[in-house]
Amino acid sequence: MIHKEQLQGRLPAEPGMRIRETYVRTAVLVMLFFSGGEYHFVFQKRAPGIRQNGEIGFPGGVCHPDDQSSLQTALRETVEEMGIAADRIQVLGALDTLIAPMGAVVDAYVGIADIGSLAELRPNADEVAEVFSVPVSFFERHEPERYETVLKVHPVWKDEETGEETVLFPARELGLPERYAKPWGGMKHSIYVYRVDGRMIWGITARFIRDVVALLKKEEF
Repeated sequence: MIHKEQLQGRLPAEPGMRIRETYVRTAVLVMLFFSGGEYHFVFQKRAPGIRQNGEIGFPGGVCHPDDQSSLQTALRETVEEMGIAADRIQVLGALDTLIAPMGAVVDAYVGIADIGSLAELRPNADEVAEVFSVPVSFFERHEPERYETVLKVHPVWKDEETGEETVLFPARELGLPERYAKPWGGMKHSIYVYRVDGRMIWGITARFIRDVVALLKKEEF
């Protein structure tokens, strides 16, 4: 039996995030460097043959069990993907954690790379097809496009190839209201898109850009 005092001693003063236990934990580095009198965001285009190939983003990846923190994950992935030593990155701090609808918790850190040009980077060709930069001022001048999607809970999953259905949540068997035997919910999820010289920078990457720009402008949203 747990007494009130025991329970009180086991409860933190501030809530944590239970969702971290079920979502994939990832971390990225929003990397900047100084060139031509201003700061630039450094982006990578993912190489063919890997997950999210062809998409544009910041370096980062899934947290490993032996990573001491999500910051270590972000730096480790940046070193592996971009070919820059960790001691050449000055970490300024963290952005707010993002919970992505596809099942990932994303921690983001902002760091300045001690390089004079992108030619000093040695990107891993197995993971990175292209590295390019865009001045921060571009994003300060251009608002992103905003689109809305709808997120729903699907209690039944249907295999698109075979047409076979699998009941994931047996609402009827549990005696729950009929509405839970069908897709329910419908929360709107905003997706931001920046068009930059024919490239589409969108999704999580665009959200972190927007967060950095808002901090620079001291705006709240």
